[in-house]
Amino acid sequence: MGYEAGFGGYNSAAAILVLFILLVIISSAFVI
Repeated sequence: MGYEAGFGGYNSAAAILVLFILLVIISSAFVI
């Protein structure tokens, strides 16, 4: 529970960052 409380405000930013990284990986996979 402490982990969730500590990163409550950082949760949305982390989700966007993860989605962006996944998008880049998928794009690279199609390019290669």
